[in-house]
Amino acid sequence: MRTYIFTFLLSSRLFIHPYELMSKVCHLCVDQQRLTDPQADKARVRKIAPKILQLLTEWTETFPYDFRDERMMKSLKELTHRLSTGDELYRKAVQQMTQTLIRKLTTLSQYEEALAKINSSVTDRLTVLKTKPQSIQRDILTICSDPFTLAQQLTHIELERLSYIGPEEFVQAFVQKDPLDNDKRCFSDHKKASNLEAYVEWFNRLSYLVATEICMPVKKKHRARVIEFFIDVARECFNIGNFNSLMAIITGMNMSPVSRLKKTWGKVKTAKFDILEHQMDPSSNFYNYRTALRGATQRSITAHSSREKIVIPFFSLLIKDIYFLNEGCANRLPNGHVNLEKFWELAKQVMEFMTWKKVECPFDRDRKILQYLLTAPVFSEDALYLASYESEGPENNMEKDRWKSLRCV
Repeated sequence: MRTYIFTFLLSSRLFIHPYELMSKVCHLCVDQQRLTDPQADKARVRKIAPKILQLLTEWTETFPYDFRDERMMKSLKELTHRLSTGDELYRKAVQQMTQTLIRKLTTLSQYEEALAKINSSVTDRLTVLKTKPQSIQRDILTICSDPFTLAQQLTHIELERLSYIGPEEFVQAFVQKDPLDNDKRCFSDHKKASNLEAYVEWFNRLSYLVATEICMPVKKKHRARVIEFFIDVARECFNIGNFNSLMAIITGMNMSPVSRLKKTWGKVKTAKFDILEHQMDPSSNFYNYRTALRGATQRSITAHSSREKIVIPFFSLLIKDIYFLNEGCANRLPNGHVNLEKFWELAKQVMEFMTWKKVECPFDRDRKILQYLLTAPVFSEDALYLASYESEGPENNMEKDRWKSLRCV
């Protein structure tokens, strides 16, 4: 029953706005079941109340963000008021459900405020270099020289960001109203996928941080040491089951300003990096990664410790899979019926994600390292190229022209 309710609440938003659905549920209970009637038969209330409570509990627990809409809250209050007037048992259940919902929404608001604060404090690294050359002397190796510890702190950030993504964000990120379609039932609300977007931005930030840390040192042997350090961090992320940080690190290392540093790479033992790249190789639709993900998922199911439960998927690929499932299959069958098979599959993929995001991070937090990872200034793409050319000069005319134009800025 829970799976059915989850599938229904997830996919219904492709056809109807949650507040309209809630309004219909409210109307159905209050009017059709005549719960407005003070003489309403208690037996009738007892018959319908458990079912409505189950729906509302599931809705508020799994899709709490729907209730940031005042219209949703209004309907919820009306419905719960009707249910709790008749029986002490239902009154307690309603009270508990409402308190849990308010707690979740408060936590979400605090998280969003913290994110906004972090984002406002992040500055471009080149600007900082120009204004305060000494303040930038800190680098990742002075903050944390142990790859395992850094991988653990990255896992903290990943699991925290994952935990705030609502299942509905996967659907709402892709719902686009067809301009030729006058049917207003489909809706698009970009604000509703904000936690998902913040998580994608974190991936990009980590990639740029890795590239910045590699391009910044003046000496070749220091750059090589930073590369080897990140290779070890990436390997630890793989062992933990943190595939998102792993892929972000590989992406940072494969950025052109980093990959062109041939003399630096010549000093690096790349065998471990080659193995990691092989694991995340995009060929055959990321076959190697998907095999490793299945292994981590299996380990998580049979886990005895919270450390073994960690599965952090390569998030961009998860979104891509859900996007293609949504785009590749019609919402309705040729006979006009809803395509239930598509929505079962969609719910199955999102439910698996829901299991992963509930895992508590078992590692100790290190505030200094977390602060650095989240707020250390990073180079823009142009600044990365500039640092890269200054470390190892341009090799061809195209690079020379680019260097010249960057130095004029």
